Amino acid sequence: MHAWEAIQKTLNHIEDHISEETQVEELAEIAMLSPFYYQRLFTRLVKKPVREYIKLRRLARACCVLREKENRILDVAVEYGFCSHETFTRSFKDAYGITPAQYRKRPIGLDHFDKPDLLLNYVMIDEGVPLVSDGLVLEMNRKTLEEPISFMGKKGNYPFVHGKMLGERPGVSPSIEIWNGFIQVLQEIPHLSGGRQIGVCYKGDAPEGHTSYFAGVEVESGRESPRFASWRLPAREYVVCGFEAEDFEQLAPAALGKAMKYTRLWLKKHGLIADGFFPELYYPSSPDTAYMELWIPFKQRDE
Repeated sequence: MHAWEAIQKTLNHIEDHISEETQVEELAEIAMLSPFYYQRLFTRLVKKPVREYIKLRRLARACCVLREKENRILDVAVEYGFCSHETFTRSFKDAYGITPAQYRKRPIGLDHFDKPDLLLNYVMIDEGVPLVSDGLVLEMNRKTLEEPISFMGKKGNYPFVHGKMLGERPGVSPSIEIWNGFIQVLQEIPHLSGGRQIGVCYKGDAPEGHTSYFAGVEVESGRESPRFASWRLPAREYVVCGFEAEDFEQLAPAALGKAMKYTRLWLKKHGLIADGFFPELYYPSSPDTAYMELWIPFKQRDE
């Protein structure tokens, strides 16, 4: 068994027993490692110490229950392994910058530290070959876009944080307010029937230390209106990471974080690097599956 497989077994165990008191010694035994080496290897692969990881996963799961206002905050805290209301509130605020009570009053979008699938760090797939990860089907392809695609919607700026990727940086989601603003005006936009929606992070006219983010829907080229922000997906070659799941809740944001990390690894293994902007294309869901794509413009690493 590979080292990453041993750690993955304990990640699965933690998730299955998230509300129970879990000892490091128990996890080390599952991984067939000494407690010392287990903790060292866990931190190296997961990028968080064991105890901190468990706390962040408990908080992520607790957020879903907090929306149900019939549950007292204390009951939610105890259910997910926190010994008191105060401990839960302090941990929640440290992770997300707001208290559980504030979140319950106004349940804004939050980014969580997601359960990683370490397989994605060690398995390299060929183009056009599907890879299954925790119920997610992921596939890599290169595509050349012959004509630009036009979108209209909402645009905003938010502070850019280096280092941590989506799924590794708990806190208030910086793009959710832009998406909410877009959804409010979606029916006013003369978009294509069955048109794709897009979320894209790019430099744009954002001030220093910030990035621009656009959320929009596909429109006919040349039909852009000054009432709304517009953005075009340029004609060029892309690496496209397509992924599907049983429903949209499985796709975003956890699956998006996985796809981003895997795409970064895939590009590196092929001597490529991302080139400037990061579009997420969302396709209309069918009754059976939800599907989206991450389109990455790229260039050779030595350019």
